[in-house]
Parts: sequence; structure tokens; C-alpha cells
Amino acid sequence: MSSYWLEEPASPVPRRTLDRPPEVEIVGGGVTGCACALALAGHGTRVRIHEARTVGSGASGRNGGFALRGGAMPYDAGVQVLGPESARALWRLTERGLDRIEELAGDAFRRTGSVRLAVDDAEALELRTEFDALAGDGFAVEWENLPEGPLAGRYRAALGHPPDGALQPARWARRLAALAAEAGAEIRELSRVAIADLEAERIVVATDGYGSGLLPVLDGAVRPARGQVVATEPLPELYFPRPHYARHGFDYWQQTPERRLVIGGWRDTSFETEFTDEEATTPAIQERIDGFIRELLGRQPRITHRWSGIFGVSADGLPLVGPVPGNDRVWLARGYSGHGNVLAVVCGELVGEAILGRPAAELELFDPQRLVR
Repeated sequence: MSSYWLEEPASPVPRRTLDRPPEVEIVGGGVTGCACALALAGHGTRVRIHEARTVGSGASGRNGGFALRGGAMPYDAGVQVLGPESARALWRLTERGLDRIEELAGDAFRRTGSVRLAVDDAEALELRTEFDALAGDGFAVEWENLPEGPLAGRYRAALGHPPDGALQPARWARRLAALAAEAGAEIRELSRVAIADLEAERIVVATDGYGSGLLPVLDGAVRPARGQVVATEPLPELYFPRPHYARHGFDYWQQTPERRLVIGGWRDTSFETEFTDEEATTPAIQERIDGFIRELLGRQPRITHRWSGIFGVSADGLPLVGPVPGNDRVWLARGYSGHGNVLAVVCGELVGEAILGRPAAELELFDPQRLVR
């Protein structure tokens, strides 16, 4: 089955043709590539996007629809690993990214907040530590009562993140592509390219976990991983008004405005087989997801969609954003480690602004030099 998000009817991407050769060519027509193109085209730069399939057909249209601040590591871990100033800068950057999505996405985005759940005492302690760190640095965060309803008795703690939201991610990617085209970007779908084929002065690789072999030097720095997701028929009640995630993000679910349950995860059922760039579902993980749905609802609703998407995992959980070491012509924005819905838009814009000659200080957080030798 295909992604529930991608099946939504959509208008064709507006067609624009550059009247002169492009100054920047972008490989990847997801949120990163379209955000970068919008930043550049809005300032008069001639931009061409190459998308091997259709806009949003990769991870941008195949994820769980979560829009979360931060990154792969919890905030307190970020303080320890990155240092207090860098951790604060990363979280503020992604909060601005949520504001940017709200500004541009229209009805593809809902500012719902999110809730992280602890399955045992050890994870509950981790949530409390993150709560204390966030609250201590002035970020909006809520220590919540234990959940009731279908979740009653399942979890030991709940941490609310008020700035977060829920996306119809394919609609958002397509809307961003339309904005980029309106600003003057040329978007070529069904355009699979090699770096050697491109003519522009600057090239941006914006493929997250896709595109193995496109730049061999990156294949060891960003590892493709598969996330599996299902969607149910509309349920009789709205049980989950916010996105929920548990077990350090290995389980995640939300309900759409139509009350469909969109649920995914359980990648730790078979770690090694899920480090792959093959878009497929597997019986072992699908059975785990189905079993959890039955536990939550007390019955098995009809499953209407099963799909997977590929995302890029870096060694330290942070994306690689900036020029390829030793090759200033080629820039990167990829490797979001499962947190691409917000990081993609901010990183795409960071690259666009840097190419325009206005590099932001936050680029230093994501310097590819740290992982690419």
C-alpha cells in the first residue's frame, strides 16, 4: 500500500522554466529542497530543483506527521553533548522553524502540542530530567498527569511540549513547492541526476536518507533507515488530540482531523534489517504495530494504508548542513535522524541564506566537517 498522506489529491506543481542557466541546482524535491529554493528564488537567484519522482514522494510524504522542536537527542542530553549555549540555540532554531511552518503551511499544520510518554521508571526519570532542563532554561514544557482513556495504566510519566504540532506532511511539501515555484524556482519532477550532470555554480544535496552513491564521501556519514507506518479507517472517537510518542520515540501515533489513527515505529524489533533504503513493509514490524492498535482500542480496526519511508541517520544524531569538506561547490542538508519535519525547513533555509552570503551562526552546529573526512 502507499502512504496515506501521498494519496491526497493535489494540484500539479506549477511549471516554471528558467530563461538562463541555473545558478543553484538542488537534488531532492522534499521540504529541504523546496525551503532552500524558496529562500534563494525569493532573492532573485535562478534555482532548479531535480526530484527523481514527484515532490514530497520521499521522507517528506512518508513519515508519521510529527512536527517537533529539538532533534534526535532530548534537551538535557543536548546540553551535555553540545554545551548549554549550543543546545539552547538548536531548540530555539527549531521553535522558529515551527513558527515558519505555521506561517507557510496553512491547513497542512495544526499547533496541537505533543506528549512524550515513559513506559517504565527509568524512562520516567529521563522525562523528569528533561523537564527540569527545559524549564530551567525558560522553554515552555508541562509535567502532565498520567494519561487516561485508552492509555490508562500503560505509562509512568507524561511530558508535554506545547510548541509542537501535527502535519499532513505531503500537503505541506507540495504547498512549499508551489511557493518556491511562485517565487521563480524551476521544479523538474521525474528528473534523476548525477552530480557530474549538473551545471550550476552551486549544488545542494537535499535527500536526507535517500540517494546512496550520489556523493560516495557521504555514504559513511549518513546511514539510511526505514520507518514503517500504518493508517486505520476513521475511528468513532478522537482519542489522541496530540501526537504521542513513547519508548524514546520508537513508538509514535496521532489521529488526523478525520479521526484516522496514524501509527508507526517499532524499528527496534529488527534494527539491522531496518537500516536500509528499501521502501517496503515487513511482517514482524507490521504485526507489532497491529498488536499495539488492538491493545489501545480493544479491537482491530480496518487498516487502510501500510507504508514505509527512508530517513537519514547520522552518527551523532545531528544533520549535516553546509559545504562538503574540500568541495565548496556542493552543499548538504541531510541526515535528520528521524526529526526532519522541522529540521528540514530550517536547514533548507540555512543553506539558502548561506549561499546568498548571509550565513547564520547556527550553521556551525551542523558543520559536515565533523563527520565527513
